[in-house]
Amino acid sequence: MMKKSILVLAVAGLISCGEKNTKDSEAPKLAANEWNAALFYEDQNELGEGAIWNHMTNELWSIDIEGKKFFRLNVSTKKRAVHQLEQRIGTIVPATDGRAVLALQDGIYYYDLDSSKLDLIVSPEAEISNMRFNDGKCDPSGRLWVGSMHLDQIDDAAALYKIDSSGNSIQMLDSVTISNGIAWSADKKTMFYIDTPDGKVRVFDYDDATGTISNERYMMDFSEYGYPDGSTIDAEDNLWVCLWNGGKVLRIDTKTGTISGQIHVPAHNITSCAFGGKNLDSLFITSARVDMRASELDAMPLSGSVFVAVPGVKGVKASFFAN
Repeated sequence: MMKKSILVLAVAGLISCGEKNTKDSEAPKLAANEWNAALFYEDQNELGEGAIWNHMTNELWSIDIEGKKFFRLNVSTKKRAVHQLEQRIGTIVPATDGRAVLALQDGIYYYDLDSSKLDLIVSPEAEISNMRFNDGKCDPSGRLWVGSMHLDQIDDAAALYKIDSSGNSIQMLDSVTISNGIAWSADKKTMFYIDTPDGKVRVFDYDDATGTISNERYMMDFSEYGYPDGSTIDAEDNLWVCLWNGGKVLRIDTKTGTISGQIHVPAHNITSCAFGGKNLDSLFITSARVDMRASELDAMPLSGSVFVAVPGVKGVKASFFAN
């Protein structure tokens, strides 16, 4: 999340799970590599985030960080289970044993979906005040990579950690400001990572056997589009990057580092995305209402909802926390 605002308008529609707001003849024409996202689940999340598809339960999992809530959404019936926590939740991933793994403000926990019991895995920043965890995902071998941020968004105050089921926590990067989207290439040789204020995607050589990164470089300058936030990768190794302050999700060709497509979303702050559905061909997109002026909320009343687009490519199954 960032504390700046610009007004971006977009039109929802195009696919069957949402209603068009205008007649076809009135809708703006889109290029072949552009799509409109449709409303999928209306909500008013203050800071909707953490989208991940649980392919074992066929549910979209997501969170409202400021609402301290974790959602499990059946996309077929649109029935939703809501889990209320007492702390902010930075990210959530499924574990291989059926539990969830939550990055709460004071540490990383297992969460039993039936009993709501929390079991601490590790607290990497227990001695650091005014911090919370933010985005994170599991690498191909099931280790959780999760980053943090200072509550006042102080520059370079946070870090990125790698955590395994034995409770081992290793700091992989320091001098992070707002740790965000993370993804890996299909061949497990490249890791993509976003520290939002950088305005770029960091790229690393990745060794899955050891879970190590090297050869840091940068890809894509987002300065004229918004701030890069959450991300996901598709089966063709395109990186889909959500734009805080941008009203879009951009598709980045990871071979050239250039924009190869975009999804227009009728919300202001776009936070995370995940491919899901039976064929992994629907891109579910979360959004936020924080840091919006009243006029922006009036113009984009669906901000804080979950949206969906079908951009003609399939995603990949999310890696679960290996335990």
